[in-house]
Amino acid sequence: MDSDRALERLVRHYSPSGAETPAVREFVRIARALGYRARTDAVGNGVATRGRGRPELLFLGHIDTVEGRRPVRRRGGRVSGRGSVDAKGAIVAALLAGRSVASHGTLRVVAAVGEETDSRGAHHLLHGRAPDGVIAGEPSGWDGVTVGYKGILRFEAEFRSPRAHSSSPEPSAPEQALAWWEATRHAIEARRTESNFRSWTGKPVGWTSDAAGPVDRATLTVDLRLPPGLSTAQAMALLPREPGTPRIRVLARIEPAEVLPGNPVAAALVHGVRAVGARPTLWRKGGTSDLNLALTAWGIPGAAYGPGDSRLDHTARESVSRLDLDRAVAVLRHAFAELLGEGPDRPATLPRSGGARGRTPRS
Repeated sequence: MDSDRALERLVRHYSPSGAETPAVREFVRIARALGYRARTDAVGNGVATRGRGRPELLFLGHIDTVEGRRPVRRRGGRVSGRGSVDAKGAIVAALLAGRSVASHGTLRVVAAVGEETDSRGAHHLLHGRAPDGVIAGEPSGWDGVTVGYKGILRFEAEFRSPRAHSSSPEPSAPEQALAWWEATRHAIEARRTESNFRSWTGKPVGWTSDAAGPVDRATLTVDLRLPPGLSTAQAMALLPREPGTPRIRVLARIEPAEVLPGNPVAAALVHGVRAVGARPTLWRKGGTSDLNLALTAWGIPGAAYGPGDSRLDHTARESVSRLDLDRAVAVLRHAFAELLGEGPDRPATLPRSGGARGRTPRS
């Protein structure tokens, strides 16, 4: 099965978060045609399995996309369309690479649902037995490996004040909210470093106010991105207490994640890139992925990998070349063989975790 044709089949099923079912069904059809045992799980994830026993490697891709249908085309050596980069290309590359996996361990390729919104697909997996290693299917470029992601703390800060005439000297709820955000911004800037990845960043992403009734209300929705070393609990403690103390309602919290480049999974991907003839690039990204959840819950070796230019994520120009897809297949084939082993002459490099059950991280 050609990589570009397989990807076109998957991309033609538009699958924004919450409407992934047709794309998952196509994933199952493609996986079965490639020799996998494939099914849909209780929350709608597509799950394709090859091999048996330990070690077990999880390739955690996501099949949902952001909203915004785009024309699907396969021409000029490229596949264009929503999800071609983020992140159906990674799923297709993993399925094609896994065809050569022998029965010395287990490869599980998951097309998870909901990654772009609430990560419900990944959260469901965390209740099950932990694998021995995880690769998150996210665009890194075929010659790149992602070893770090920032965390997220998203919350609503609500301010209240007795309703008063606009000429009153007492600060209104909107005034309190604006002043509090300015203090928050200064707290963020005070911890800024030369490295954006090592700094926490934040911005308001929503605003409402209500002056009806006896109480004025103003609500600020804030999105903070946290570097490794700054947990969501620590970030909450650093929020200013003055001016005003808002009522905080947390909407999302995902811990930051960073792995050592020498961990078995990252190392196998690096070796794969070199085997295909390139010098690997290690990425540490300001975004967040399901890798954060897996590493927090399971504490296993991991990294993120997938073909495509992440700068095209969520854009009208989202596309990936067949050449990059095929290179990614070759990289993953090498990494899978190294991690799962190819018999007594090439034992697995992935340590067996013992099958511990997952624990769901805070969200």
